[in-house]
Order: sequence, then C-alpha cells, then structure tokens
Amino acid sequence: MKPRILKENVYSIGAVDWDRRLFDELIPLPDGTSYNAYLIKANEKTVLIDTVDPTMTDVLMHNLDELNIKSIDYVVTNHAEQDHSGSSPAVLSRFPNAIVICTPKCKPMLMDLLLISEHRIKTVEDGETLSLGDKTLEFIHAPWVHWPETMFTYLREDRILFTCDFFGSHLATSDLFVTNETVVYEAAKRYYAEIMMPFRAVIPKHLERIKPLQIDIIATSHGPIYDKPKFIIDAYKDWVLGELKNIVVLPYVSMHGSTRAMVRYFVDALGEKGITVKQFDLARTDIGKLAMALVDAATIVIGAPQVLFGAHPNVAHAVFLANVLHPKLKFASVIGSYGWGGKMLEQITAMLPNLKLELIPPVIVKGYPKEDDYKALDKLAEAIFNKHKENNLV
Repeated sequence: MKPRILKENVYSIGAVDWDRRLFDELIPLPDGTSYNAYLIKANEKTVLIDTVDPTMTDVLMHNLDELNIKSIDYVVTNHAEQDHSGSSPAVLSRFPNAIVICTPKCKPMLMDLLLISEHRIKTVEDGETLSLGDKTLEFIHAPWVHWPETMFTYLREDRILFTCDFFGSHLATSDLFVTNETVVYEAAKRYYAEIMMPFRAVIPKHLERIKPLQIDIIATSHGPIYDKPKFIIDAYKDWVLGELKNIVVLPYVSMHGSTRAMVRYFVDALGEKGITVKQFDLARTDIGKLAMALVDAATIVIGAPQVLFGAHPNVAHAVFLANVLHPKLKFASVIGSYGWGGKMLEQITAMLPNLKLELIPPVIVKGYPKEDDYKALDKLAEAIFNKHKENNLV
C-alpha cells in the first residue's frame, strides 16, 4: 500500500499482508493482516512510529522513497515483537543518524532479538515528552498489552494515539480508516480474544489512562485505523468489563460417535431452556472462533473422549488455551465417554487453575450413552440453567 495521509504531515506507510494465514505458528489469520507504520514530518524532526514485519521491509522502504525521506531522526518502537520492530535494523542501516526510542524494558529486548547496538537506543520514561518542533510526542508506558515493555505514543497537536497492538485487528484491507464497523468489530473481537484477553485484568487501567486524552484518531499496528475512537474503546469496555451472557461454549471431540451423541442431546437440552450454545468440533474448528466465543460466555462444557488414560490431545489443547486466555467464564463441566478407565476428568480439571471456575458435576459414561446417561445430561442442563438464573443471566 502506498503512503496515505492521516493528518497534515502524518502518514501511514506500512504494509498489508493479504496472504498470511498463520501468526506465531499458532493464530489463524482468515482475513490476513497488516503491519502499520507511521511517519511524522515535523518542522524540526522526522519520526517513524514502529516498522513492519521483516517480510515486508521492501514495502516500508518503498514508501519512504515515495515520500522522499532523506533522513529519520527517531524510530519509536512501541513494542519489541518482530512484526512491529523487525525492519528496524534495515531502517537504522539506511539512516545512520536515527535513534530508537523505547521503554527501558524494551531496550534489552531489541538488543537481544534484533541485535541493535546499545548506542542506537534511547529510553523514555512514562509521561516523558519529545519536541519535534511544531509537533510533540508524549510516551505512555502500557505494560502487558501484551508484552511487559509496550507503550503508546500520543501526538498531541494532531490528537493521534498510536497504540501498537492495543485495539488492533488482524484484517487485510485497502481501507485506511474503518469503513465497515460490523466487519472490523468481528476482527477486533477475535484479536482481543486471542491476544489481549489473557491480560484483561490490566486493560481497565490502560483505558482509564487514556481517558483524559483528546483523541481524534487511534492508529493501531494491525488493521484499519479508527477515526471514531469511541467505537473500539466502547467495544473493549464491553469485552473486558461487560456482563456475562447466557451462553454455553461446548468444544468437543468424538472418535467413534459416543461423545458426539452426548453433545447433540445436550445441546438440545440446553436450547430447550433458552440457553445459547456455541458448539465447536475441535478436530475441525478455527481456534480463533472458539476464543471469540469465550469472551462473553458464562459457562464452558468440554466434550471429551478418553484416549488411552487421558483426554484426547485436541481437547487438552483447547483446555490449555482456555486456561491461558483467561476469559470471564464462571462455570465449567465435562461430558464424555471412556472405554476401560483412566484419569481423563482429573487431567482436564487440573488444566484450568487460572480460571477459578465453579465445577458443575460432570457426566462421564462408559461406552455409548444409554437412557440413564441422557437423564444425567438433562440434570446437567438443569443445573447450568439454575446457575445462570441465580446470576441473572436468564
């Protein structure tokens, strides 16, 4: 994408990655992504805000050429992760007088990850400002959204807040600004669920921190830019602080049909009580969709067959992810089947310590479910309904 103007002498010069489908060898990218970088041309100094993934360095350099940039004074690194900082060595090589600006915690990361020389890095304290002449940068430390060294950069005169990963979305688009809020809401919720939700306990502090700022534009490092900041700020408030919903998330695996039969019956039993169910076949599902479903749900019920003496590996993976994503879930249970014995249930519950959930008695059957087993599923559905009702979710 060619350079685009945000405001006078402020440009978006990053790259759109239409074809990338996996991030960190873990996170699905069904809609691609972008690596947003920004250039500020003040009357005394020229500043680059973040860079791009190393695979897109040529795009960044081309855009600098398009703007006829002969020198850069500062490269602000809001976050050391390579999809933002990975082109910094190339930029520093091309512009030998440029200095990297980052938090004190970011400095050793850049030295370790990218082998940037210490003398090329200047650290800034929380709240510190930097005059560029007719423009001023303010640096706001924002640890744990989503690494310990992250910060925001606020361009005071233009009222632009550069938030790096915070408020981002993995969405490849030709639009500079948000044009379809429905599409962006979905992408941003997925991004929040996969990347920011593990740190939801600290997010309210950062939302409060930016509240006094006059913000016309939130410029993130992934996805389109928000020229109506209230849209994404309100969404985050809901995802982080909003009430739980009358939803059961049901990830499951079935090898020979026993667990699937239980799942089908159980989904109907919950539906009859007015409970929304989001069901995921873990052998096929997009794990990002599962993460999104966990943002608002009150309950998770895990459907698991036993493999040898423990849970199916796909179930173990999903339970591990739920534990590290740390959603607002309040209740949990397990349904499933086994052949001869083992510790499937103990293994699953032991993998959920972060969530501090109330465990509703599970339904584990031997072989294919029978009449009494279906009655037990009815009782479990009733128990979940009562828990939701007690919490004013129904």
